[in-house]
Amino acid sequence: MSGWNDNATSYGDPEFSVFLRRAFARHLGFDDIDFRKPVIGICNTYSEVNRCHTHFPPLVEAVKRGVLMTGGIPLEFPTISLGEVFTSPTAMLYRNLAALDTEEMIRAQPLDGVVLVGGCDKTTPAQLMGAASADIPSILLTGGPMLNGEYEGRTLGACTDCRFYWQEYRAGRVDVQELEEINQALAASAGHCMVMGSASTMATVAEAMGMMLPGAAALPAPDNRRLRLAEETGRQIVSLVQAGLRPSQILTYEAFVNAIRVLQAVGGSTNAVIHLVAIAGRLGIDLPLSLFDELGRETPFLANLRPAGRFQMEDFAKAGGVPAVMKELEDLLHRDCITVTQHTVGENLAGFHRPQHEKYREIIAVRSHPLAENGGIAILTGNLAPNGAVIKPKAAAPQLLTHTGRAVVFDSVEDMEARIDEVKTTYIISIEYCII
Repeated sequence: MSGWNDNATSYGDPEFSVFLRRAFARHLGFDDIDFRKPVIGICNTYSEVNRCHTHFPPLVEAVKRGVLMTGGIPLEFPTISLGEVFTSPTAMLYRNLAALDTEEMIRAQPLDGVVLVGGCDKTTPAQLMGAASADIPSILLTGGPMLNGEYEGRTLGACTDCRFYWQEYRAGRVDVQELEEINQALAASAGHCMVMGSASTMATVAEAMGMMLPGAAALPAPDNRRLRLAEETGRQIVSLVQAGLRPSQILTYEAFVNAIRVLQAVGGSTNAVIHLVAIAGRLGIDLPLSLFDELGRETPFLANLRPAGRFQMEDFAKAGGVPAVMKELEDLLHRDCITVTQHTVGENLAGFHRPQHEKYREIIAVRSHPLAENGGIAILTGNLAPNGAVIKPKAAAPQLLTHTGRAVVFDSVEDMEARIDEVKTTYIISIEYCII
């Protein structure tokens, strides 16, 4: 079991290819005995331009320690880094390119297993798409969410409050000085956005599907437990290689059903629908919109997280994170699904006990007293969206859920920004050709 002697560069003579590879590998400091150990690639999306990933170097070093401790050889390699705020015109445009990069670098290089290190919105789904197609033992480690921001006693969340306060400024309710003070507090630490937006949602569903170690999605980026988690991830990938457990064995239809149930329970991002369908598609699994709707009607809404609630990921972690939500949903889940722990969902949950303090029940409700009887995402169909549309009703004020009125249609986000001040009363706003 060693990638050194497999998938060799083609020179027409396989034995020569191995001979040449060993000669060049000696520059890395390895000896003959190392060529017989599991070779673990660390797919690193670190970038100084992607601020959500700037804290990755210590995480990667911790992963390497875990690999070495367990008898593997860690080799770090870079792939495309997609930072939501710093990528033009939108990171979504490059998700498939990042997935292709991930897949082909896993396939092309002499690897027995891979640790996927990502975090920002489109990075996590891209890595899971690539790993699903390459289908060698894989495990995901995200960088974690930021700590909560705070301004004048109010908790701030990037980027729910980014848009809110900008519109308050546009409306004249916040002045330039106050806006600058808020700006300084919005992104309080390293990590991805700390609300249940796309980054936190994709980490959450990845954990629910079994591709991350339990508890990994919610721990804040600066939390010292994340380094220990990174080291444990490094140890676990060697174990996965030895067991031969591949993504296709973890990412089954039932695992996606579990992920959708957790998505509904936490009121996750509507973007998760797009990404889960894409990941499943790499494995030939069909996830119709009707499935999201059906599971949403059956799954209680439990996580009181912004933008559909009051709290943020730092609080979610303290309340038990994804394992606490899954424990509440236990009877609705496919508990026989295998995970990267090499135990089933049911076995993982059997050893988990959620924090019991009463305040944590405000963050993650108990099943007997849910925040709502149905989930955070709904699917609509009708003459405006004959193929279906995804909405997040739990993030809307109740008076917005039923409304009759005139509509104003903008050609683009830029058109909306240029003309929105002309809208002086309550309209239904529609933006054509909008890519999130």
